[in-house]
This record gives sequence, C-alpha cells and structure tokens, in this order.
Amino acid sequence: MHPNPAFRQSPDAVNLAFARAQGFGILAINSDNGPLMSHIPFLLSEDGRCAEFHLVRSNPIARAMHEPLKARLAVEGPQSYVSPDWYGIEDQVPTWNYVAVHLVGEIRLQPHQRLRDLLDRQSAQFESRLLPKPEWRADKMTPDVLDRMMRQIVPCMMRVDQISGTWKLGQNKPDDVRLRAADHLGPTGEGQETERLAEMMRAPPA
Repeated sequence: MHPNPAFRQSPDAVNLAFARAQGFGILAINSDNGPLMSHIPFLLSEDGRCAEFHLVRSNPIARAMHEPLKARLAVEGPQSYVSPDWYGIEDQVPTWNYVAVHLVGEIRLQPHQRLRDLLDRQSAQFESRLLPKPEWRADKMTPDVLDRMMRQIVPCMMRVDQISGTWKLGQNKPDDVRLRAADHLGPTGEGQETERLAEMMRAPPA
C-alpha cells in the first residue's frame, strides 16, 4: 500500500465494495521457501469479514493449509502510467496511478460438504453479470463428471482482520491539474482500464 495518506483516505466500506465488485485477486502467504501466490476468484460477505474461495487440491497454498495461515488477498483495479506532460505545469515527474485493496487475515480449509454450495454461489454471482445470457448452473453437468472435478478442489475461507486501500488518483495535485491528466489518460493511457481510471481521477472517492 502506498504510504502517502492522500491516497489512503477511502473508508472500509468503499474498499470492500471495490473488492467485492472485482471478485478476483492474488492470495499470498509466507512459506519456508519464500512467498506463495495464487490468482483466485472469491466471494466477499456483506460485512466484508469473510472471503470464500476454492483452490486446486494440489495448489501449494492448499497443501500448506493443514492449519490456519496468515494471508493477504490483493485486489487490483485499473492502473496506468501518467506522463508529466499531461499536467500542464512545470517540474513534474512520471508516475503510475492505480487502485488496489488488500485484505489481510487468516485462511483455513472448510469441510468438503460446503464446496458445492460455494461453487453454486460463485457461478451465480458471476453469471448474473452476463445478463441477458441464461444462467449457467452446475446441474447442467453430468453428475459423475461434476463429482470427479469437485474432488480436485477444496473450499477455503479467509477471516478478514485488516482492510486497506490505495486509490492513487492524483489527489495530491490541484483539481485542474488532476483533471487535465485524466483527460489525456483516458484515450492514450498505458495500462489497464485507462478510461475507467480516468473517470476515477475525475471523482476520487471521499
């Protein structure tokens, strides 16, 4: 997380809403051989205190989870390079604007009988974003095939103890300077979701 407090003013509710909407992040733990990381889809509870996900049984993080582990779930949003020329004022330097939320807590395996419900809720959440496409459901699969695939994954849960967010959107610049940079970034930014990032720069969260 960026240390500048100008970029870390968003309340927990804003950070959690962002993480919930993204629904995908990087799960990281420490191990004897260095950090382990996995890219995972997840569900975040309404109060933001529980993240549910699944891992392939052979995943090194799943194998290490024979006891509860401290973990960090990093959720990235739009990001882009920002050229000093876009500010329209002198003596500026290049930078990178971005949005990221980190959830820190304890992860543990869940009973296998909870897996089907988790998978159904995950697919329902993401399928709902594809409307008007008819919703895909697991019961469309041949039961034996579904059972075989489910034996290869394990349900997991993170108890979220800490929430932090960085919304680096040029809040340390005068409004007119930040808005000029946003106008350039939208069509010509170098990153991901540059138009979305430009909109965030025009109205940074309180």
